[in-house]
Amino acid sequence: MTWPQNYSPLGGVGLSALVAALPVVTLLGLLAFWHVRAQLAALASLLVAFAIAILVYHMPPSLTLAAAGYGATFGLFPIGWIILNAIFIYNLSVETGQFTLLQHQVAGLSGDRRIQALLIAFSFGAFIEGAAGFGAPVAISGALLIGLGFRPLEAAKLALIGNTAPVAYGALGTPLLTLAKITDLDLSALSSMVGRQLPFFSLLVPFWLIAAQSGWRGMKAVWPACLVTGASFGLSQFLVSNYIGPMLVDIISALVSMGALVVLMRFWRPAETQAAAEKSAATNSSPTAAPSAAPAWKAWLPWIFLSVFVFLWGLPVIKTALNGVFAPAYEVPLLHKAVLRVLPVALKPEPEAAVFAFNALSATGTALLFAGVLAGFALGLKPGRLLALYGRTFWKVRVSLLTIALMLALGFTTRYSGTDTTMGLAMAGTGWLFPFFSPLIGWLGVALTGSDTSSNVLFGNLQQVTAEQLGLSPILMCASNSSGGVMGKMIDAQSIVVASVATGGRPDSPDAGTVLRAVFWHSIALALLVGLLVMLQAYVWPGIVPGH
Repeated sequence: MTWPQNYSPLGGVGLSALVAALPVVTLLGLLAFWHVRAQLAALASLLVAFAIAILVYHMPPSLTLAAAGYGATFGLFPIGWIILNAIFIYNLSVETGQFTLLQHQVAGLSGDRRIQALLIAFSFGAFIEGAAGFGAPVAISGALLIGLGFRPLEAAKLALIGNTAPVAYGALGTPLLTLAKITDLDLSALSSMVGRQLPFFSLLVPFWLIAAQSGWRGMKAVWPACLVTGASFGLSQFLVSNYIGPMLVDIISALVSMGALVVLMRFWRPAETQAAAEKSAATNSSPTAAPSAAPAWKAWLPWIFLSVFVFLWGLPVIKTALNGVFAPAYEVPLLHKAVLRVLPVALKPEPEAAVFAFNALSATGTALLFAGVLAGFALGLKPGRLLALYGRTFWKVRVSLLTIALMLALGFTTRYSGTDTTMGLAMAGTGWLFPFFSPLIGWLGVALTGSDTSSNVLFGNLQQVTAEQLGLSPILMCASNSSGGVMGKMIDAQSIVVASVATGGRPDSPDAGTVLRAVFWHSIALALLVGLLVMLQAYVWPGIVPGH
């Protein structure tokens, strides 16, 4: 038997939408105004979603629990699995002293702090975002900048602003993988569309970053470096997202961008060098010193292994072979094809599939684990020490994993109960201005949940349904949710706290409120620019949408 969704359980879409919004309002309110911990806010919001789904929308309790369980499981596999193993590789770099060696290499490239900011806050931060995401780039970039002599507030500010354009493809494309899962839209089309929005900002952000650091005159003095860094990243971002897929966009683009900047520095130098205020190799993120006799290339070994393994795992031939050996798929008990989507959302009523597939044990996360283990052996770690490091990594991210599971449980509950569809139908009243507000919805979601993935879970279906009601492209609007969301990353509570902690431990270290005030208006301005771009793409350049 199937349960048909009802999008106006209280007799009208307006009143029903107000009630349907309560789980999201609860989540955002607890995070924004009461500063409740993310995992507790997510749990409280999930309980509210349960109550509304069962008592207002009359969803059978068994289906409600099954939908939440499906979401929580998807939050752990593959999302949590990817994050755990990506952070394991970072911890491996710190444990073996290679992280400190990276600092020395960067300082040797250029003594100008603007060039160092481009290399670390933008390019290298994008590489870490592509591998791990979820706050890791801010922590690593901030620690590196402090080690190079940047003042704590400046380091935190630059790390946050630099961590914008790559976020939609972070953690090996996790936000878009999740968005495709939530909306049932084509992953390639979503990747391509975001890749036709963010390159504009990938070109802009390096200029913005240095202007925020050194003012307009300071930025003009290094504009060739800003141009080369942004243009090489943006071009690679477009090509990879449109012709390969979302998983390696940030990693490849970051490597190309870093390489282009290194080449430029061989032929060009700024007329006047802006040196960092003080030099110190000590950071609270790199407690072990690099061995003095270690070859320079070893500092990059963990990240080389990461790139190679993830690339190989993503090749269709290898992926097919692995899935042929082990790729179990299970229909979610009670939920599979038990929920019926009805008009006006679907052209015809159709049951919602609910199949959980491991895809060769969540292939991307497994590739990261193999990369980390082999890199550890190559750097001389014994199995016992590797296992202990992995255990410490798991313990460190355990709360983050729980939070992700609860967020996904909330998202899947709202999806299968139909509450997000009700909100989408109500928002169709924004009319022709909706393309401008579409990315701002994503911005708000990331600013208050701390994750482009969580924002896509919360608002992906809302964007899709609203687009369908207004005759707009669902691909464009859903992609805009993710693209707009990246500008909220610099002001979300998680990133602000991570930046404050990563640059803390000194007399002049900023608190979270100071960091937030330093980046707030940058976030607002960039989000508004995304809204203007999406308006142009919707009405002036509609042919830019894939398959239009």
